[in-house]
Amino acid sequence: MTTNPKYIFVTGGVSSSLGKGIIAASLAKLLQAQGYRTTIQKLDPYINIDPGTLNPYEHGECYVTDDGAETDLDLGHYERFLNVPTSQANNVTTGRIYQSVIDKERRGEFLGKTVQVIPHITDEIKHRIQILGNSGDYDIVITEIGGTVGDIESLPYIEAVRQLEWDLGEHNTCVIHLTLVPYLSAAGELKTKPTQHSVKTLMESGVQADILVCRTEHELSDSIKTKLARFCNVKKEAVIQSIDASTIYDVPNLMLDEGLDKVVLRQLNLKNEEPNLTRWNEFLSRHKNPKGEVTIGLIGKYVELQDSYKSILEAFIHAGAENEVKVNIESIHSEYLSVDDVKRKLGHLDGVLVAPGFGERGIEGKIEAVRYVREHNIPFLGICLGMQMAVIEYARNVLGLNDANSTEMDEQTPHPVIDLMESQKDVVNKGGTMRLGSWDCKVEEGSIAEKAYGTQDIKERHRHRFEFNNDYKSKIEAAGLKATGLNPETGLVEIVELPSHNWFVGVQYHPEYKSTVASPHPLFVSFVAAALKYKINK
Repeated sequence: MTTNPKYIFVTGGVSSSLGKGIIAASLAKLLQAQGYRTTIQKLDPYINIDPGTLNPYEHGECYVTDDGAETDLDLGHYERFLNVPTSQANNVTTGRIYQSVIDKERRGEFLGKTVQVIPHITDEIKHRIQILGNSGDYDIVITEIGGTVGDIESLPYIEAVRQLEWDLGEHNTCVIHLTLVPYLSAAGELKTKPTQHSVKTLMESGVQADILVCRTEHELSDSIKTKLARFCNVKKEAVIQSIDASTIYDVPNLMLDEGLDKVVLRQLNLKNEEPNLTRWNEFLSRHKNPKGEVTIGLIGKYVELQDSYKSILEAFIHAGAENEVKVNIESIHSEYLSVDDVKRKLGHLDGVLVAPGFGERGIEGKIEAVRYVREHNIPFLGICLGMQMAVIEYARNVLGLNDANSTEMDEQTPHPVIDLMESQKDVVNKGGTMRLGSWDCKVEEGSIAEKAYGTQDIKERHRHRFEFNNDYKSKIEAAGLKATGLNPETGLVEIVELPSHNWFVGVQYHPEYKSTVASPHPLFVSFVAAALKYKINK
């Protein structure tokens, strides 16, 4: 354990989407496996206050923390790798930085001084970076800076890093620059020039990279590593190869082989030991050596961009490894799913998950999918909107309430079996105002959920405005769809189940957010097990 927290900064160059979040999470895993209390935060250079109002096509999924922060999807990687909850402090945007500084100016806290990017914006950035370190909970704080070096919007963050390096002194900070070493097939060689230019751009802002992590499709030769070290002014052992991996869960081992943790700890003047990755590698072995496989349909409206359902896809990997099966995911666009083709698209599946989402587009396809799996005994999991679609489908096709709907889709529906939450009816602003974060749920004894969780008292994360309308609860339950999980304070229906079915569960919350390598989510584990059993018996 360290006396004062150490800070690692991960920047990116040459290209976006190189995987800074995976590198940061992998390094954090290696440090955690040596006994260092480690956390990661993401600094995002866009002006939105948070990703909560961003379209999934723009930004991928919006990840939600226990304390109700709507954050970048990289925080999901952090939690999945470290099995440690993140919080509001782990994701900061430029919008939040500027909002905070402007609020201070309006309150007169700057005593009439001219408010400027330097020092006021950079001071706020430094403050946000150090909140986690100053909490006393962590030995090492890794800060991933979004965007690419050279972007105008990233400049204040790079300047804040420069200042922090000076403020904190030698051996208290480390700068990792993730870059691309492209392969030119026409020339038949890897090119180092883009990395050289990227490091030069970083140095023009006053920051010298201590370590280069080089994304590449081909092995870096010794001569290329020497060239990069010489021209980028780093030690040769600090040139780390990051070759394309078959799964993101390989990356900690690849970084261990490259010695990334050793170089970082040497830079920070910390003791280096062999990390204990036994549990991690047990998971990896099960993941890579399945004894069977199942095929599950993911019914959603954002399936063109897989990052829209990132946590769900990763939860299936964890649950698959736990069941020692490979989970094949078939993405099915709900907007193009109709009565005529539902059998062709769903009939061969071993399970179906109806995904979360917002708005009217594609909901009839989701309802049709629920009807088919309910009538054909195919294991079903509905999440958030997916659970609401299950309630609507049941109300329409079993109770005979033909026009049943959610008031989100039809404000004039005569049967609003899903309705706007009472606490949401006076809400005007859309950002950060949904029911968010971790809430209690009491699970009925003997239910599918209780058997999966092994307890009746659970806490799960939410992100919604609409809920099961309890005015219809007794009528729906009398028809066979049971509310098996309730919020003990408000009576909000959290879980619905169909006891007469093989495995039919809808949840108002988002179980995928809490699934990690070390703790696969029990509902996903149970769902995959049910899909396997269905496949064997059909």
